[in-house]
Amino acid sequence: MDQAENLRNVIKAKSIKNIENTKVITITSGKGGVGKSNAAVNLAVHFTKMGKKVIILDADFGLANVEVMFGTLPKYNLSDVIFNGRSIRDIITTGPMGIGFISGGSGVVGLNNLNREQIAFLVHNLSLLNDLCDILIIDTGAGVSDQVLEFVLASPEVVLVSTPEPSSLTDSYSLMKAMCKSPKYIKNGTNVHLVANKVMSESEGRAVYSKMQSVVKKFLGSDLDYLGYIPYDNYLEKAVRNQKVVSLEFPTSKAAKSFENIAAKLLQKDENTHYRWGVSHIFSALLRDRA
Repeated sequence: MDQAENLRNVIKAKSIKNIENTKVITITSGKGGVGKSNAAVNLAVHFTKMGKKVIILDADFGLANVEVMFGTLPKYNLSDVIFNGRSIRDIITTGPMGIGFISGGSGVVGLNNLNREQIAFLVHNLSLLNDLCDILIIDTGAGVSDQVLEFVLASPEVVLVSTPEPSSLTDSYSLMKAMCKSPKYIKNGTNVHLVANKVMSESEGRAVYSKMQSVVKKFLGSDLDYLGYIPYDNYLEKAVRNQKVVSLEFPTSKAAKSFENIAAKLLQKDENTHYRWGVSHIFSALLRDRA
């Protein structure tokens, strides 16, 4: 029996329900440097201001952007749950405004060596997130890696961050193509939203969306939802340089207001959200990929 079958049997045996109370939002991008992690932390801030309990999972295992912007150094990471018997509660670091933060950690590369007991313990702990947060934000790595694709395919809500640069648009399309061509893709079960970042105006943000939507519709037969844009803002640039969160440092800035609008739109879309799978399924997909 391979690991994937083993994991499915463990989940079935434990009768873990699909997590429907926790809204899972995966934030991704076709390339690095477009503001993906910045979007994750700023949206977390505004969700919290709206009364939601938020946890961010930094699934970009090669970088630590979230912890840098939050100014927190996690004591534990996800590998401590798997290999050291820690509970999911133990590895949640508290950031600004009480926002929870989970570091994936470099130890995740050892997931392919899990035995049945470790898988059961991990799945059980991940299921607890349903009681610990209203919204789980997953900040993936950038690009079209198998790992990123697994998170995207498993998530009911995907926020794709792109800039007007041709290379960013091309890489965003490549990620969409990989998703749509995957046999695991369920067209009516994945809501993909586009955020246009680093634009000069609202019209430029709309143009970024129109370009992406046009090629995605024509060549992939799929659709994108437009969430909004983040403008060039001197306050945002200053916050990034200082490794701070603009929505906390400069809450009245144009960028902060844009993030607030995007967060509100995401919450308004709850009625149309397809909660196909919960947190446990997302990680079962990751484990299956590494088996």
